[in-house]
Amino acid sequence: MNKLTKCLAAVFLTLSMALMGIVSYYSEALPDEFLVNGAGMPRLMCLFNIEVTPADAAVEASTKDSDELEAEVKLFGVIPIKEAKITHTEAPVLIPGGTPVGIKLLTDGVMVVRVQDVADGICPARDANLCEGDNIISANGEKLTSSSRLSDIIQSSNGEKIELEVQRDSRSFKTVLTPMFSEREGTYKGGLWIRDSSAGVGTLTFIDPKTGCYGALGHPISDCDTLRTLPLGSGEIVDVTITGYERGERGCPGELFGTFVSGLASGSIVRNCDQGIFGIMTYSSRNNAIPIAFKSEVKTGPAKIITTIQGSKPQEFDVEIEKVTLSSGAKTKNIVIRVTDTELLDSTGGIVQGMSGSPIIQDGKLVGAVTHVFVSDPTRGYGIFIENMLESAEDVVQEKIAA
Repeated sequence: MNKLTKCLAAVFLTLSMALMGIVSYYSEALPDEFLVNGAGMPRLMCLFNIEVTPADAAVEASTKDSDELEAEVKLFGVIPIKEAKITHTEAPVLIPGGTPVGIKLLTDGVMVVRVQDVADGICPARDANLCEGDNIISANGEKLTSSSRLSDIIQSSNGEKIELEVQRDSRSFKTVLTPMFSEREGTYKGGLWIRDSSAGVGTLTFIDPKTGCYGALGHPISDCDTLRTLPLGSGEIVDVTITGYERGERGCPGELFGTFVSGLASGSIVRNCDQGIFGIMTYSSRNNAIPIAFKSEVKTGPAKIITTIQGSKPQEFDVEIEKVTLSSGAKTKNIVIRVTDTELLDSTGGIVQGMSGSPIIQDGKLVGAVTHVFVSDPTRGYGIFIENMLESAEDVVQEKIAA
């Protein structure tokens, strides 16, 4: 009997610790606020049964006119996890994209993509505490707008010190670069490779019919060498025609190829951030807008992506949403999708580079955008919640209003 009691106690202790771990995990992972379209309650896609219910005090104090409601997040509808706030609001209506866009971006200053020795063991850039990913804003008080201008300043320095203003991550500092003469090249060198622009092809995600604000890519424009987000100086998107593609294979992601239709900009680039690029359209249609799905509405199951693999006309292709991550800290890789459409699989092999930004549609609502392909499996990839993209788009709208 004593042995049985000990076994039961051990089982009870194990279960209690497991429940405490689950509660602790979801308390940190789940957001503190949920947006809900209409008067219902959010249904969360979690491994365990997690329910969001109105708090007792909120039920007693609630009125039909209230847009906000205090709620409780519970495991199995019984065990309290955390308090939360439910905001009932009408879902924004957006025009889904799917059209290819050409991206032209000029950096704010010039980015250091590599430092190297000018002579054996001697590197002026390294001596000046410069490293990959640094952004050089000015030289001798002159704001830099091109890499060629910094090269001219270095080559004409005669070895004299050059005062630099540098941005590294979120901090700025000043340093001094002392170029040295390269016998091999016959000119003064700083020992650094720099970049001032980027160009490529991506996919438009949405246009706000009220403001003309757009979002695209679902991820930042980054330097191909340092993988750092390029600091935006100015930029624009232009119309593109897809002329072909390289099929994706395991270990080798494919790619869309396109040509810029004209030099006329179809929109500005105002922001380049983790959630994509955002700006204001020069011209756009105001038709075929659909409501978005808040993150609490997105569920596993059938969906569609809108993308363009030939010409400039988007097509719908079938996908399956395999996983939804509601973690409050996850602002980008929120959805895992798998391509099930035989036409897309037969042509591109699945998701390829250039499809970033392709809208994901579920139950007639815009739920997010494709962002990355799995290198090990081109039929699968990540997506971002449209709700997360709209948070960054709102900043663009506010800047437009302020201007």
